[in-house]
Amino acid sequence: MFTFTPRTYASKAEHYVDLAAQARGLIAGEPDLIANAANFSALVFYSLPQINWAGFYLYDGRELVVGPFQGKPACIRIALGSGVCGTAARTRQTQVVRDVNQFSGHIPCDSASQSEIVVPLVRADGSLLGVWDVDSPVTGRFDEDDRHGMEALCRVFMDHLDESGRRSAPAA
Repeated sequence: MFTFTPRTYASKAEHYVDLAAQARGLIAGEPDLIANAANFSALVFYSLPQINWAGFYLYDGRELVVGPFQGKPACIRIALGSGVCGTAARTRQTQVVRDVNQFSGHIPCDSASQSEIVVPLVRADGSLLGVWDVDSPVTGRFDEDDRHGMEALCRVFMDHLDESGRRSAPAA
């Protein structure tokens, strides 16, 4: 059983280091992509302040399809290159958007979301698994510390996936 214990951190960086350790422990020994994605989403959603959505969009070979997440119902399908998620998937670069209303082509799945960070999830063989998406109702919520922290969290997730060799979404 996983027990969530709220903690106080000296910095965002320290918080992300601890969160990565918790994520590593949470998914250790479990090979199933969906089970791990669901627990990973819950861990982040309930650990970080000022978050209103955290989850995965998985690439099905044509477009991104909503996967395990925490938060309000979401957009189901996103074309590559569309919105923040589609841009991260197409460019394979993390997108840190301080104000979604200033992002050309933003897809407003939840009108409460004001800022967003999206990390592309690329397998060791270079194929696209999908993206990790986190939204906040606070403008300017995400910064470079969040970029580094979220990318580190996603490395934990992807390293485990690559080690387990299990896939439930086709390679791109």
